[in-house]
Amino acid sequence: MATAVGPRALLTAIAAGAAAVLVLWWHSTLSLAGFGGWLTGAGEILGLLAGYSVVVLVLLMARIRPIERVVGADRLARWHAMGGRYVIGLISGHALAITWGYAVTAHTNPVSETATLLTTYPDVLMATVAWFLLLGVALVSARAVRRRMSYETWYYLHFYTYLAIALAFSHQFAVGAAFTGSLIARFWWSALYLIVAALVLWYRVAVPFRDYARHQFRVAGVRQESPHTVSIYIKGRHLKELAAEPGQFFRWRFLTRGLWWQSHPYSLSAVPSDELMRITVQGTGDHSAAVARLAPGTRVLAEGPFGAFTPLRTNRSVLLLAGGVGITPLRAMFAALSGTVTLIYRASTWQDIVFQSELDAIAEARGATVHYVVGSRRDFGADPLSATALRQLAPGLHRMDVYLCGPPGMTGSAVAALTEAGVPRRRIHYESFEF
Repeated sequence: MATAVGPRALLTAIAAGAAAVLVLWWHSTLSLAGFGGWLTGAGEILGLLAGYSVVVLVLLMARIRPIERVVGADRLARWHAMGGRYVIGLISGHALAITWGYAVTAHTNPVSETATLLTTYPDVLMATVAWFLLLGVALVSARAVRRRMSYETWYYLHFYTYLAIALAFSHQFAVGAAFTGSLIARFWWSALYLIVAALVLWYRVAVPFRDYARHQFRVAGVRQESPHTVSIYIKGRHLKELAAEPGQFFRWRFLTRGLWWQSHPYSLSAVPSDELMRITVQGTGDHSAAVARLAPGTRVLAEGPFGAFTPLRTNRSVLLLAGGVGITPLRAMFAALSGTVTLIYRASTWQDIVFQSELDAIAEARGATVHYVVGSRRDFGADPLSATALRQLAPGLHRMDVYLCGPPGMTGSAVAALTEAGVPRRRIHYESFEF
């Protein structure tokens, strides 16, 4: 399970890089004359920080396993989403400040200066196209828009980010004051981009094919768990070498017609053996419906394991709190944890419950406790996962480690209830399904 050390170290490294960017600007700036000079200087700073930040955003989602293990995929995704908003602000501020600064210096108006920049300065038009591409990606990533499109559409629209970065890169070298007169600056800036590109290609392309050659992943079978949920069994060789832990997930690409071009993240729903892994998929879209029809023997590319949502080994009692399909990683944890464990499983209807016989058998075999909290709030007359309700279901809750997984809304309200019930924030470990 990730501690604060991993995220703090990564943030420190990112901040150090940003400080180096400011030093680069300072070293390349001879003077700032008048209001126009200050505006132009501010625009140059924003542009350099934007160029650095887009590389950081790509790095955060490059699926670098050492980073994912110590920081957690869920946290990296949140940082990426938050950083995307900052990058749009930096680029927009850069464009406005540079245009305004040049206009003041040339004693003209910003509209006229915009036309001059687009028609006479090298690669400014390409940079403008890159800006609009990034604005489009930001638009489709907005939560209200994201909910109205499929995961596949949203995912592949993000590839325009790479085109935007390529278009903007040449613009930086063509007119960036920090680079036009410094071969060393151009070298190190290029090295930064090339290193990140190499990491993306290695972890997102080379490693999955290397792992497939070693482990030979194939679909062993599919089992219906509930009217809307299926489990897929994946066989392979030497799977223990992957060192997958309960709570982690893989990104799965099933090499069959209609599915080979897309990968999806699914958690392990059972402790893996050396020859078999299991994932469980809820039928909420075209991909999950197609997965339910997979034929045994289908080849699979598997990227992972990812995620830091793994149990700490302490002497404290443990509460596992699952909502909906969030039971998937917690089912694997439930089978692996020792000591006193309580599982609370929240679902809207009994048809939504999966693994009930497995959970009951695990609880009986090891003396654990399972509570099924089934029904709507209207049925209960109140929040069934309020602080008071949680204390009743899990006596001694304030002394427990809590592992929480479920939809974003349920996760947020449950964290608030657990905090109100006296659980220290550092003992609440959660993963939200919001990729």
